[in-house]
Amino acid sequence: MTLHFENETPEEFPFDPEKIAKLVIHQACSEIGCPYEVEVDLCMTDGPTIRKLNKEYRDVDSVTDVLSFPLVSYEEPARFPEEILIEQDAFNPDTGELMLGDIVICTSRMKQQAQEYGHGEKREFAFLTAHSMLHLFGFDHMTEDEAKEMEALQDKILDALGITR
Repeated sequence: MTLHFENETPEEFPFDPEKIAKLVIHQACSEIGCPYEVEVDLCMTDGPTIRKLNKEYRDVDSVTDVLSFPLVSYEEPARFPEEILIEQDAFNPDTGELMLGDIVICTSRMKQQAQEYGHGEKREFAFLTAHSMLHLFGFDHMTEDEAKEMEALQDKILDALGITR
């Protein structure tokens, strides 16, 4: 697994975000049953930057906690037909890894939500990473059933790592 990690903010954390991201990404891949090694880009940024991205890509003019930019289109979430992935040019030609996409986390919203929900920043960061990974695997939460499925998977990923509320 390759993680391209960047913190564009001066923020410091009471945990190692790159290490936690790797653990969560690995566990998400395991939980989903991804048959490939994967590549993910994760950027931690500030409110104005994520607001700009949210406006540009989702036409929503507000700060959000996390954005996901999948590089793979799925017919069904977490289904990996190799012929479709090859058609989509989804494999890194240098490493052979499946390029899942980008995760952008707003550090100020992450910290704020950790306080609001009464758990630590590590847990909130891990949650946002797990949530975003599921989006990179094609899951969504537009319907009640989809939301329940994502919530259950997020809980399984975090529980397996012992990162609970």
